[in-house]
Amino acid sequence: MTQLQAARGGEITAEMAAVAEAEGLPPETIRERVARGTVVIPANRQRKLARPQGIGQGLRVKVNANIGTSPERFDVEEELAKLRTAIDAGADAVMDLSTGGDISAIRRRLLEECPVPFGTVPIYQAAVNAQAQGKLPAQMDEEELFAVLEEHARDGVDFFVVHAGITREGVRWLRREGRLTDIVSRGGAFLASWMLHNERENPYFEHFDRVVEIAREYDVTISLGDGLRPGCLADATDRAQVHELMVVGELVDRAREGGAQVMVEGPGHVPLDQIAANIRLQKRVCHEAPFYVLGPLVTDIAPGYDHITAAIGGAVAAWEGADFLCYVTPSEHLGLPGAEDVRIGVICARIAAHAGDVARGRGREWDDEMARARKALDWEEQARLAIDPEKVRRYRESRAEVGCVPDPDVCSMCGKLCSMKLTSEAFSKF
Repeated sequence: MTQLQAARGGEITAEMAAVAEAEGLPPETIRERVARGTVVIPANRQRKLARPQGIGQGLRVKVNANIGTSPERFDVEEELAKLRTAIDAGADAVMDLSTGGDISAIRRRLLEECPVPFGTVPIYQAAVNAQAQGKLPAQMDEEELFAVLEEHARDGVDFFVVHAGITREGVRWLRREGRLTDIVSRGGAFLASWMLHNERENPYFEHFDRVVEIAREYDVTISLGDGLRPGCLADATDRAQVHELMVVGELVDRAREGGAQVMVEGPGHVPLDQIAANIRLQKRVCHEAPFYVLGPLVTDIAPGYDHITAAIGGAVAAWEGADFLCYVTPSEHLGLPGAEDVRIGVICARIAAHAGDVARGRGREWDDEMARARKALDWEEQARLAIDPEKVRRYRESRAEVGCVPDPDVCSMCGKLCSMKLTSEAFSKF
């Protein structure tokens, strides 16, 4: 029985109870939202999840960190270090996007250590398997596409991405209208090339009931991938993207009817003024399914700083109703991220998520505590409350080491001219 089926049967599972406690909401509220499909709890029944997370309506905006190998770099110890860094930085979920080395062994090793929901994109492994046989992604065996879904589900993956919304009609729209960057999703590119080569429909769309059956058997949450997401501002909210979203809306209904949990992935690169419309359109078309966005990145000109462009877009998206932010690291568009890139990406996405939460009326208590600590010039409390305590302490200590903070009550910016200290002293005298 899936979380969705249990909720519809009136049962409050251990995972629902854990989410309710973490969110400060009644368990019955969580059950009702899971039953409607507006909240998902990715938790494969094959493993015991240490920290279940709820994603969706009325809950804290969650953050995902992508890790994984490439054909050029595939050290499992390096990926474990990234996993630990992501968790230490506060990621609510982790995805393994490995395409190099022994992908199955790497995934299983990461799953052993991951205490939060763990996701994958199975088609990546299907393409790698085809390549090992001397084939192109366009020549992937159709059964292999479903075999990898089954393998990932059996291993304990809590959510997997399935690009079932990209269809032959959607690809026709893209080619007819034209795009600056065509298809930037790897899964989308694999399936588009497969459909063109074989002159057949996307197997994941054509046989979506098989996807639902696998997801239901193991209670894997289906994340409906955005294979035609825009890869630059010029391509945002075009007909190809909207066509895929319309298809995805239908698939959401089918997944729910089949008893499987489902969420929806979204763009991508989107101008600031289009983000709200994108979020509202998804929520309307997909009947309030939890929305998982990459960024969105609000400009194309900042390689090396795309953790910032994504945080800007992510904050707006979260404010407008996005439920799950996929982090973007400084190395986005440039290369495989290292552990420090992972840490920076998680922190930036968490800032965006929290800003969205505050705008939606959640989490302001944290900010108010920080304000009180600043007024009191309580530096240790400020560090404790900070989203990155280690960085606060490093800055403070580095300034003290060079003699910039002779007075422990103030910082090296204002020194004795500290407005907080001057105001406090003045108010105490008059």
